Amino acid sequence: MRRRRRTGARQSADKQERWLITYSDLITLLLIFFVVLYAMSQLDARKYETLAQSLQFEFRYAGTPLEGGAGVLDGQPASRSNDAAQPEREVTAEAAAQVQERELQDLLRIIEDYIRAQQLEQQITVADTPRGIAIRLNDLFLFDLGRADLKQAAQPVLRKLASLFEQLPNTISIEGHTDNLPLQRGSSFQDNWELSAARALSVLRYYVDTAGLAPERFELAGYADTRPVASNADPEGRQQNRRVEITVLRPAQAK
Repeated sequence: MRRRRRTGARQSADKQERWLITYSDLITLLLIFFVVLYAMSQLDARKYETLAQSLQFEFRYAGTPLEGGAGVLDGQPASRSNDAAQPEREVTAEAAAQVQERELQDLLRIIEDYIRAQQLEQQITVADTPRGIAIRLNDLFLFDLGRADLKQAAQPVLRKLASLFEQLPNTISIEGHTDNLPLQRGSSFQDNWELSAARALSVLRYYVDTAGLAPERFELAGYADTRPVASNADPEGRQQNRRVEITVLRPAQAK
């Protein structure tokens, strides 16, 4: 009888002390959990952002995921919340914009070097404008007085520009401009509006028909004398106003 009483007492004491084991395990897990939270709070956000941008550049031209591929859970496609996807889209767009801007600056430098090498400073100017890289060609360099047929001497320059344009995805705007003097009697054109548009169209035809660039890349306009860059009160100013402008547009400026 005494042995049974002692055995029963020990079993009762063991049952009462088992909660301590569960309690100690819970405390240990909570300690580990808070240590992990503290470590995550010390993550260098700037380093993480740098890593994310680097990965975006590396995988920019990677192939798309396999269509219908398995996701994380038993064949279900993995998904992201809109909040998680938005920063990634912003990083990707920013990186693409930076690449396009570097390409435009490279284009500007190449054209500047070409103009100097060919000694064309009096006929062609190039500038970085809010709309894009603007190339301004003197009308007498491109056309005879009052005409819209391209001169043979201008075609090497247009050919050089075409070789540069075909390497870029940007939209290209071609604009014709005149001074404010009326056309001479017997002109083939009704007025300066028609002349400016016809000259812009001749340049466009060269790029599409001769150089083989895609027509959907171009915009065309004839502004007559409505957008002067100098005064029409003197011959020098009128000469500057008679021009064709070819602008490689920044993406935000394309229609």
